[in-house]
Amino acid sequence: MTEWVPGKIIKVKNWTDRLFSIILHAPISPFIAGQFAKLKLNINEKYIQRAYSYVNAPKDNNLEFYLVETKLGKFSPVLKSLNTGQKILITKNSSGSFILEMIPDCKNLWMIATGTAIGPYLSILQQGEDLNRFEKIILIHAVRFYKDLSYVEKIYNLKKIYKNKLFVQLIVSREKTKNTLFGRIPELINNGNLERSLKIYIDLKDTHVMLCGNPNMIHDTYSCLNKKFKMTKNYQNKVGNITSELYWK
Repeated sequence: MTEWVPGKIIKVKNWTDRLFSIILHAPISPFIAGQFAKLKLNINEKYIQRAYSYVNAPKDNNLEFYLVETKLGKFSPVLKSLNTGQKILITKNSSGSFILEMIPDCKNLWMIATGTAIGPYLSILQQGEDLNRFEKIILIHAVRFYKDLSYVEKIYNLKKIYKNKLFVQLIVSREKTKNTLFGRIPELINNGNLERSLKIYIDLKDTHVMLCGNPNMIHDTYSCLNKKFKMTKNYQNKVGNITSELYWK
């Protein structure tokens, strides 16, 4: 049975008219970087809950979640309107297997995300554990517009911390901007532009790819990696080259 504990809103930060983050405090059990929790509110005499990945590292007491408001949604608009000090319910125990423990040893670990799915990677990188077994970590964040790169400052701060271990490539699909690639992830992999921009090349022997985000991106990127590089899905009982997590709203 799911155990819920009370949380208190510390801050709601609006990045754009739709993108926002919430920070709360709650007496949760320890979680593993990359996992998610469920949040629950009583809305119009009915409890509604949704699952969101932690952005913060497990060692951080500020529990942070990155969301997109669905204008006609039942949950996200109410969540976005919360004020400091208001209460919210959160699952005491976290869930999910999108964690480094599931990733086999490899030379180059690619972390590919769209939109708000950057969260699990930020949690993993801020925690900073179990990363020594990878020679290079390549973080890819794709969004529609440059303004949607809410955590770009944090990403580049992490790049400074990891120095020559962490490589970053930002992608924007709806407008052309400086220091970003233009297009969709599958096409940029298929035409080689993503690899060329980083001067790091995908190799079946030395590469593992984590995919988190829009289900269409995951499907199309998996198909591209499978066709071009013969990569296969990674399972607990069968080691592969691709680990994925659907991440929607």
